[in-house]
Amino acid sequence: MTGPVARRLPDGRLHLHHGPIDIIAQSWGDSGAQAEGERRAILRFGSVLAELASELPILRREGGRPMGQIGRVMAAATAPFAPEFITPMAAVAGAVAQTILAELAQPGIRRAYVNNGGDIALHLLPGEQMTCAIAAREGAPDRVTVRGEDRPRGIATSGWRGRSWSLGIADSVTVLAETAAGADAAATMIANAVTLPDHPGITRRPAQDMQADSDLGQRLVTVGVSGLQETDVLTAIAAGAVVAERARARGLVESAAIFLHPHVRVIGPMALQEAGSD
Repeated sequence: MTGPVARRLPDGRLHLHHGPIDIIAQSWGDSGAQAEGERRAILRFGSVLAELASELPILRREGGRPMGQIGRVMAAATAPFAPEFITPMAAVAGAVAQTILAELAQPGIRRAYVNNGGDIALHLLPGEQMTCAIAAREGAPDRVTVRGEDRPRGIATSGWRGRSWSLGIADSVTVLAETAAGADAAATMIANAVTLPDHPGITRRPAQDMQADSDLGQRLVTVGVSGLQETDVLTAIAAGAVVAERARARGLVESAAIFLHPHVRVIGPMALQEAGSD
């Protein structure tokens, strides 16, 4: 495996890559603060993968208590969902995003984001806003806008079509929460709950068959979905909405959007804009 790579994209965004971690980041503000923030972000990024790798057995365990900075963020984000099955790994992408953002968003930065494979950490001063694309409806991404006066500073998406394994059948679940790690954990749990346990059109396989070191062990993950009737779709979405509503009542999420073609259900204040709309 090659070491960490940092490069400037033609449009000015910062690209950070190391092993499975692929980050796009950008900031706006004082030029000196931007330069210092990027320097600090690149320096911190260089230690991320080694820090996580050193604690993987703990991070893949229910109730794991890691000692590393990122691991502690992961554990804190996932702990509120116990005793339902969850490991700190459910928040890894969001935790890494907010760790890098903490270095990027130096004094003098008005707004910034760190996008770690679709899980996004935001820095917004009052009066600022950020519009982010999210993987949602088929054909084109939707967009969601977060303002500096809003509570959320994290956006995360989970689902069986994503880069991580899911116990559910949601095409995607996008969550807005106070932190990126918290949004990541909540999106995982809500997406897991969007399911139909006995439907013959859903194909599942043990997670360890798909990825030998998966923290999901022998739990069945979704690898195919077909033959859903409208009543099936609505039933599965309703099951996920129950989990989303409970999380929102506890302050764990600000809002969530559940996508299972052709239906979308939004819980809480989230104004979705289809790509191409004004």
